[in-house]
Amino acid sequence: MIIDIFQMGTTVKIKKWGNNLGISIPQIIVTEMSLREGLYMNINENGKRIIIEPVTQNNPFNLTDMLNNISEINTHRAIETGEPVGNEIW
Repeated sequence: MIIDIFQMGTTVKIKKWGNNLGISIPQIIVTEMSLREGLYMNINENGKRIIIEPVTQNNPFNLTDMLNNISEINTHRAIETGEPVGNEIW
C-alpha cells in the first residue's frame, strides 16, 4: 500500500536526532501501514523524493535464515593453514 503524504496534506518538520536528521511519522500513516517500533525500513531517494518502505522480512540479518541458505553451491572448500602451533587442540 502506498500513501502519498502530499495528497493527504500532511506536513512534517525535519529535526536533528543525534548526528542525523529525522521526521516523525504521523499516526494516521503508522496505523494505515501497520508500522511499529523496531521495524526495519529501506530508505532511498528518487530525484527530489525520499522513498521509505518496510523491509519485507522484519530482520534482514536473521542468522537462522542465513544458515538455512547454506548449500553445496555457496560454500568454499576447507583452507589448510599448516600444522598446529602452540597449544591448539585439533
